[in-house]
Amino acid sequence: MSKEYDLVILGGGTGGYVAAIRASQLGLKVAVVEKGKLGGTCLHAGCIPSKALLRSAEVYATTKRSEEFGVITKDVSLDFSKVQERKAKITEQLYKGVQHLMKQGKIDVVDGYGRILGPSIFSPMPGTISVEMNNGEENEMLIPKNVIIATGSRPRSLPGLEIDGEYVLTSDEALQMESLPKSIVIVGGGVIGIEWASMLHDFGVEVTVLEYANRILPTEDHEISKEMQRLLKKKGVKIVTGAKVLPETLEKGEGISIQAEQKGEIKSFSAEKVLVSVGRQANVENIGLENTEILVEKGYIKTNEYFQTKESHIYAIGDVIGGLQLAHVASHEGIVAVEHIAGENPMPIDYSLVSKCVYSNPEVASVGFTEEEAKEKGYTVKVGKFSFRAIGKALVFGESDGFVKLVVDEVTDDLLGVHMIGPHVTDMISEAGLARVLDATPWEVAHTIHPHPTLSEAIGEAALAVDGKAIHA
Repeated sequence: MSKEYDLVILGGGTGGYVAAIRASQLGLKVAVVEKGKLGGTCLHAGCIPSKALLRSAEVYATTKRSEEFGVITKDVSLDFSKVQERKAKITEQLYKGVQHLMKQGKIDVVDGYGRILGPSIFSPMPGTISVEMNNGEENEMLIPKNVIIATGSRPRSLPGLEIDGEYVLTSDEALQMESLPKSIVIVGGGVIGIEWASMLHDFGVEVTVLEYANRILPTEDHEISKEMQRLLKKKGVKIVTGAKVLPETLEKGEGISIQAEQKGEIKSFSAEKVLVSVGRQANVENIGLENTEILVEKGYIKTNEYFQTKESHIYAIGDVIGGLQLAHVASHEGIVAVEHIAGENPMPIDYSLVSKCVYSNPEVASVGFTEEEAKEKGYTVKVGKFSFRAIGKALVFGESDGFVKLVVDEVTDDLLGVHMIGPHVTDMISEAGLARVLDATPWEVAHTIHPHPTLSEAIGEAALAVDGKAIHA
């Protein structure tokens, strides 16, 4: 059976389903092909379930120190099965919401695995989608005028460190754990690795992080990385940087043991499990790219600024094109791609305006250039910093570690970057994102009157600190 569409989207993750909704709004006839569940990795194996676990870990850790707040609790314990039940309930509620949005937009959802065909009896151009149906019925043929590839990514592993789901895990398997290990080695100190390190430590797990680079969170501002490492170590997380993990040394038995090379010295580490967190690889295999002229470079689909591939009617968005592998980025890329298909003349994305978040305890959020990046780009910079220790609301929360840092062009006074570590900074970064979009100066940020007492006062004070005018410093 064949059906014709204005647009077929391969993949119903965050980027794919948002693109479908925007296309529906613009009057296009749309279908989404999804072999699993709508919402993709973000909803079912990433953003949402991991944040649900992080919230439970935060509540557990806070409850254990509740006497600081005058609240006396006895025999605080953790029921991890209930933690997992809560995570599943949140995910299911959001999943039903996405399904409703598809029905509301009259978007066809095809349950199956889609592959792009080359020129055929259906179309003289590549792009017809053959869907291997989940229910085992005969393949459906979708004949679109345009295609968006939004097939996402999967956790990457290290050669020789094979994922077995019992001793060696990725975040996919870790999210499904029925019980917590007593100890874990996390290979990789990037965003996902640090979120898991923070979460598992707060749950009471003994955590060791092995990071190949010379610092954790290597893409964040150097001072942010340094502060995160200090605070995690203070809590009891063991962090080893400059560590080259040797997969061939992995041994399994009662638990695992593995070796890493650091400064020419071989060190051994043991735990119940090892979590491999070394990035994600694009899902570009077995989707029919070989039937097209689409270019794949270093494992990612190559596109232009409107996300067109070499086949101008076939677009690609999200993790599959590399760059910033973030759900909110994929969504916006999907909107730009759809608006380009519809002739709406969208503005290309400036990725330096994208906010990034780490949902650890403490949280990290940033937008724009780090101090190091700004200097490498030739800017003469000045910096303003302000500590949460001088912010009343942070003391009220009992979370006063961390700071806000502004990086500013000394010549033009333009705001180049904002970097935060501390309580609830992921909820504060959008102010800085808007300031970057509007090309604001520290003066404009400082003269935005921040209500008192709020955590956001730290942004205003950091803006004043750029020129040495902070009030509470």
